[in-house]
Amino acid sequence: MDATRNGLGALTLFVQDVEAVRSFYLDVLELALVFQDDVSAVFALGDTVINLLEVSAAPDLVAPVPAAAIGGAAQMMLSLWVDDVDSTCVVLAERGVRLLNGPVDRPWGKRTAAFADPAGTVWEVAEDIPAPSGGDTD
Repeated sequence: MDATRNGLGALTLFVQDVEAVRSFYLDVLELALVFQDDVSAVFALGDTVINLLEVSAAPDLVAPVPAAAIGGAAQMMLSLWVDDVDSTCVVLAERGVRLLNGPVDRPWGKRTAAFADPAGTVWEVAEDIPAPSGGDTD
């Protein structure tokens, strides 16, 4: 099995209030809505879809493992590559998003800022930053 052949197909996020989280992805992140019903909303993100699913509908997908809604403590972070973290943060703030941290330059060569959706999923926006010059070489 070559799981990386076609990249990541879907991320399914178990949430308590699909409508509130749907509005965030539609109005704040401006993702294209692909499908919705009473218990889910699916958005396009490049070649990947993000599926928001009511936690009450999740057990059928993950049984016998119990399903729990995102929230409480960060369990993962999803990163979006952007051209300009600072201007993206201005737009997010205008849309009512409170940053968890950043923008900050990271030692691994990215400028990042993090925020959470209404369900508690942590997102990061990141851009490449130039590598520091090495100075003189003999």
